[in-house]
This record gives sequence, C-alpha cells and structure tokens, in this order.
Amino acid sequence: MAFSTLFAGQATPPSRTRRNSCTPPLTHDLTTDVCVIGAGIAGIHVAYELVRRGHQVVMLEARDVLSGETGRTSGHLTNDLDDGYVEIAKKHGEGGAKVAAESHAWARDHVGEVARELGVECEYRKLKAVNVSQYGVGSEGWKREMEELRKEAEEQRRLGIETRFEDNFAVRGWNGKPDQRGGLVAENQATFHPTKYLAGVLSWLRKQPNFQCYTRTRVMGIHEKGVELLGMGHKSVEIETEAGHKVKCENAVEATCIPLQKLSVVAELEYFRTYCIAIRVPKGSVEDCLLYDNSEMYKYMRLTECDAKDDYMVVGGCDHKVGQEETTPRWGELEKWTRERFPQAGSVDYRWSGQIMEPIDYMAFIGKNQGNNKIYIVTGDSGDGLTHGVLAGKLIADEIEGKSNEWAALYSPKRLGSIITSLPALVKHDVQINLQYKRFLQTDITDIEELGKGCGGVLNSATSKPLAIYKDDEGKVHKYSALCPHMKGVVCWNSAEKSFDCPVHGSRFSKDGICIIGPAKANLTPADRAGARDQEYAEGAGM
Repeated sequence: MAFSTLFAGQATPPSRTRRNSCTPPLTHDLTTDVCVIGAGIAGIHVAYELVRRGHQVVMLEARDVLSGETGRTSGHLTNDLDDGYVEIAKKHGEGGAKVAAESHAWARDHVGEVARELGVECEYRKLKAVNVSQYGVGSEGWKREMEELRKEAEEQRRLGIETRFEDNFAVRGWNGKPDQRGGLVAENQATFHPTKYLAGVLSWLRKQPNFQCYTRTRVMGIHEKGVELLGMGHKSVEIETEAGHKVKCENAVEATCIPLQKLSVVAELEYFRTYCIAIRVPKGSVEDCLLYDNSEMYKYMRLTECDAKDDYMVVGGCDHKVGQEETTPRWGELEKWTRERFPQAGSVDYRWSGQIMEPIDYMAFIGKNQGNNKIYIVTGDSGDGLTHGVLAGKLIADEIEGKSNEWAALYSPKRLGSIITSLPALVKHDVQINLQYKRFLQTDITDIEELGKGCGGVLNSATSKPLAIYKDDEGKVHKYSALCPHMKGVVCWNSAEKSFDCPVHGSRFSKDGICIIGPAKANLTPADRAGARDQEYAEGAGM
C-alpha cells in the first residue's frame, strides 16, 4: 500500500501534484505594495486578485508552494456548509446565514470561471451534494437526524440554495448492507483537483511583471510601523525572515492557515486532524456526487480520476483534536466504513491526513487582524477551506483598496457579536486547552531503547526538560526540545504522519523538528548535533 505523507516522502495523494520547488529563497531586502505569506489556496487567490488589479505582490513561503494543507484537502467546493445554516443562523442571524450562502456560492463558481479563463484543466465539474443520517433506516437516531436534515433543507431553500429533502433518496452504487437512505440533496455544487488548479494559477502569476515568489523563506516577525491618527501620518509593515532579510510593504497578508501570533484569534479556534483514503472503485459504479453523513465527526466522500478502469473514491473523516488521540486506527476505520457500503471497492492506494481550524462561531476570520490596520489574516476554514481561500482573495483585495463589500462584516476578525454569544463554548475550549499542560507531568518513554526504528516519542525525566526523540530507520537517535515555541506546550508523537504535534494550539513539526503548521513560527530547538544536522538538511530540502 502506498502511504501518503509529506514527512515520509512516499506516494502522492490524488489531491496533490508534485511539489513545486523552482522558486528561490529570498536573499536580500526588498520593498513591495503587498506581501502575501503562505502559498496555499488562500495566499495564491489573494495574490491573483491583487496582481490582476495592478498591485506589486511578493509571496513568501516557508517551504515549497502547495506543500501545506491545500494539497491535503478532499476537493469539495460547496456552499452546503459543514456547520449547517440552522446553526449558523443562531450565531449570525438570517442575514449572516444568507451572506454565507451567497459568498461560498460565489467562491465555488469563481474557481470554474478562473479555470476556464486561464485554460486550466483541473477536473472542475458541477454535481449534487448529499447529506444522509449516520444511522440505519427506521432507528430512533435515523428518525431524529431525518428531522434535522429536513429543517436544514428548508433553511437552505429560504437562503436561495437549490436544496430538497427526499425521504427515500439512495446514492447509486451504495450496495452494501447499511441502509441510510433519505436526506438532504443540494444541487449545483462542485468539485475539482485543488493542486492542478492552483498550479495553473501560479503559472499565470509567474508570467506577470508585478509578481515575485520566494520559497524556503520562513517569516519570523510581522510588525506595523509608524503612526496613523485621524487621517494623518502613515503606517506600513515590516516583515523579518529567519535568514535576517526584511520586506517592507504597505500591507501584509498572513495566509498561513493560522496567524503566526500568540493568542487573540488563535484562542477562538479549535484544532482537529482529519483523515482521508483513496480507494479504487470500478469506473461508473458509484454516483458522482459529494456525500456526507450527519455525524459530529462526519464521513465525507467524492470521486476523482484514477485510470481507464477505475475511479478513486476519496473518503474522509474520523476527526479528532490535534495531539490528543491515537492517529493510526483512523484509516482502517475509513476503509471498513467504505467497504461496508460500497462492496465493489478495490485497493486503498493512498492515505493521508490534514488539519482543520474550527472557529467557535462557525465563520472564518478573513480581513484586518485584531489590533492591526495593515496586516490581514485568513484562518478558521471550518472544513470549507477551499471556498474560504478563494473568497479571501476578493475580500482582502477589496479591503486593501478601500472598496465596500457586503460580505466583509461576517468574516471580520474584529467581529464581536457572534463571539460574545459563543462565550460558553470559548470558556469550555480554554479549559480543555489548559488541561493539555498535564503533558509536563507525563512521559511517552522512560528510555530511548524503548523506541523502535522509525518511531518517536517524548522523554520527560524528572531531572531535565522534556525531549522529543526520533529514532530513524537506521537506528540513529535525533533529539529536539519537546516544548512548542508558541506557548510551551509539550508535543506528542503522531505515528501516522511521523510528526510531533502540539495539543495546545495545534502547531505541528516534522520528525526533524521543522515547523510545518503554526501558530508556532520557529522549529523545535535541536538538542544534539544529529538533530541540528538533520534539521538543517530538511530545511534545505524544503521540508
């Protein structure tokens, strides 16, 4: 079986194309109009909108372009949002729910428009989305969830979404024994191949004279400089890289999945891992649709190209909080779920995982960061990161240019009303996060000899600070500080991805201690020469 993971460097999942490393690192200071930090879908779409409007744009990426979460998504483009409009309306009112529906529909359709305009072949197509109960027909759970889906369908129709409820709807090809028929059907949704699409947009950007991109350039500081008061004075932004170079710009955009900062918005998010497999099914044997069940940690499915004989069914789910649960059983659970419902399924060729940032009030944070006037953020994908990323391009470009946008208030990082109504959930989340500091009293191993080859863990002795230990495939030991540079949480070993994950605010680090997702900015500090040597090599390779 091909095991897909960025860290193991083996086979590539069907949502990812070969990593693009043809752009150089930044080796000098420079000045530009806008600096975009992060080269995933949000960063690329922000750059695309601004470059089209004539702005000078510099993009910085800590690793390689498309090396982060965008290539780990399942490729759903939909305004049938994960959190549901019944719940969204409770937080944001009917007006806010309507804005969410309209804006995500725009983003869904805009991908198709850009692909056609630039001539990008990315498997973009329209199809239906189907939401079913997690329970079998006739059970009390099924009856309860059918009523929930009926109400959701009614709410979606009120908001202008082409949705219906069907008591007896069945997905063609679902031939297994679990009978979960009936549910919500939303027409005119979409899917695509995210990295094929973004590789095409990047190809266009690189031909533009007002665009520059620098990879393997880790940002360590973002600061507003100057004073603006009552329309007088001037503020700008200065960005500092790990190598000591500076970028001066009028505006900066943190399109880094999570802002590179201590708290504020960071504390208003929950952090989850989600898992995917790509399993073969005979071509044409399963209906081409987006499929979701109604579980809290729901399963989701779509089809993508494989070969002349088979399609890939991309099945995801089994979410859990980062660094707080065992990782390896998740793929087996997904495979079992799939085979029970689609017995025609063949081999599992790929498996991978990704990260989800869940805002406490369901809506992403897109716009000027809290306490800033020139620094913008994009975070809180809430399981709909692809449409949020596309939407960020328009929202941020409009805000930089001072153009009014009727969608902006819903996504503003400075919003208060929906956050205040979510305070009970926020307090509960903060308590749960603070409990993760119990790791200071725990150890994964008592002796390095306990580790097998290719395994890692935390050694926390009473006489020294906790160490993150990795034993490579040759049996050589590499040591790093186990303290996350962000808020000093003690990391946990993720055996599925061979990474060290922080259970406090979700920062993750490769087996070499390289920071692969924030809010941490820095790597884990090497604790021996082998760790320092491997970390230096990994950074040079664009890890």
